Amino acid sequence: MNSPIYILGTGLSHNGSAVLLKDGRVCVGIEKERLSRIKHDGGNDTLAIQYCLDAEGITLKDISLVVQCANFDIPDREQFKGKRIFADSDEPKIVNISHHLAHAYSAVGTSPFSECAVMVIDGCGSPIEQFLALHPEQKEYISPAILEQIQMVCEKDSFYHFDGKQLTPLVKDFSEMAQSGNNLFSLPTTQHSIGGFYAAVSNYVFGDMDDVGKLMGLAPFGNSGIFDYEAFEFKSGNLFVKEGWKNQFENPSQGYDYFKSNFEYYANVARWAQEQVEKAVLQCIANRLEKFPHENLCYTGGVALNAVANAKLEDSGIAKNIYFEPAAGDNGLALGCAFYGWLEYLKMSKVAHDGSTCFGKKYTSEDINAAFEKEENKKHLPKVFSTEDELVHFCAQKLAEGKTIGWFQSGSEFGPRSLGRRSILAHPGMENRKDHINRNIKFREDFRPFAPAVLKEKVKDYFVAGRNSPYMILVDKTRPEYQKELNNVTHKDGSARVQTVEESWNPRFAKLLAAFYNLSGIAVLLNTSLNKKGMPIVETPEEAIHLFEITALDLMVIENYVLEK
Repeated sequence: MNSPIYILGTGLSHNGSAVLLKDGRVCVGIEKERLSRIKHDGGNDTLAIQYCLDAEGITLKDISLVVQCANFDIPDREQFKGKRIFADSDEPKIVNISHHLAHAYSAVGTSPFSECAVMVIDGCGSPIEQFLALHPEQKEYISPAILEQIQMVCEKDSFYHFDGKQLTPLVKDFSEMAQSGNNLFSLPTTQHSIGGFYAAVSNYVFGDMDDVGKLMGLAPFGNSGIFDYEAFEFKSGNLFVKEGWKNQFENPSQGYDYFKSNFEYYANVARWAQEQVEKAVLQCIANRLEKFPHENLCYTGGVALNAVANAKLEDSGIAKNIYFEPAAGDNGLALGCAFYGWLEYLKMSKVAHDGSTCFGKKYTSEDINAAFEKEENKKHLPKVFSTEDELVHFCAQKLAEGKTIGWFQSGSEFGPRSLGRRSILAHPGMENRKDHINRNIKFREDFRPFAPAVLKEKVKDYFVAGRNSPYMILVDKTRPEYQKELNNVTHKDGSARVQTVEESWNPRFAKLLAAFYNLSGIAVLLNTSLNKKGMPIVETPEEAIHLFEITALDLMVIENYVLEK
């Protein structure tokens, strides 16, 4: 019997991660922040790689190939922000690829398509010198004007065709880096990228360029038409960020109290920025598909996490079928690296992906018992359920009573969304649940929305478009007749970032939803990530117990073990 072929993908920019493929399928993957407990952690990849090896029960000797990607570096095998796991060995072979190519392969490898177009839009990809060093054969796809630039230019959007075996670039656009200086909107991103624009406005509103998701949540509280400025212009097939609008905004964030006292102003700014992004995304993708039509489109890169723009894109009918990569940000780079190794480097056939985005390792009863046996946790006496049916019915009853539950099941999700493996769950309509969770469990701003998780077969009952959305990456509108019943998961403008629950890879969560539906008559639960503000999503049983202790969660369910206050 042949030994399996293992390919390791590793992403070393911010939001670092590692992913292991076994014969072309993902067998394990993890984001570094889940292990280091530092949000958006990147750089040295030893921690994430060791997790993958241990979870699969193999060593480096079993790896056939390593593919890596870092934004502004080609990492040395021995040292990268610390000693690397490969330092003492010449094997396995390490291959480097560029930033956008890694994004593109992450979508291709996990998509349901055998052939497709691929769009990558983000804040900043690989510098052109690094890109050409890695892929000299692709020089022909870059315009002479870009090649003649004196200052640093980096990838900002890329459009590819995947023929079932390999990716061919069709359009690659680069941009110079934003000028540093006293400008309120100067950031370490490309000057003319959609992602850079949104990060700049996030920094203006919240004082943090990484709060783009929060900016999208704030936008529905604002009004359209307050600011009459265009942020983008499209010339000769390329998108540019205009300069004039920057002079109109002179009131940047000065802390949360200042933000609260000027809430309406910042909400209006967020609304304007969100609408600008939506227009720019549609225009950019429409231009590419007009030149190179295809009925199947994969969309990835950090901007592809904007669930509101994504819904507009899908509703536009711009392509017959669109796949939105759930780990579209830089955490997905390792995934793309691994699939590049399998498809492009080893020239193997694509293996159908099962649709799951849950790549973490499963914790055993021994692991959970060991967590409870630690001195600081011995005070807890968990209730242990012998059957899944009993557990699910008990939890559904508690949710129907209005209790909040930390839900820790099987391998963790890969990407920014909790999808029923590392979740906080609650009643979608019971009075004050939303405010209670924001204030006493998540410890975050009161305007932040929560997502509805719904049984897949019931989505059309509750939501207007009723679209399939297993990754919580598309918004919909709650039907008017259900807005009161779903008030905790319906946003200010009647929208909801829906998750349709897939029984095939989320069976226990689907059973819980069905049990809650039988008790309450509602096939929807409030679902948010199992963490508090500033904390990466919980990975281990010990972390779940700690979160239970420091928040107002009523119950913590760790596999079949239940803690209750």
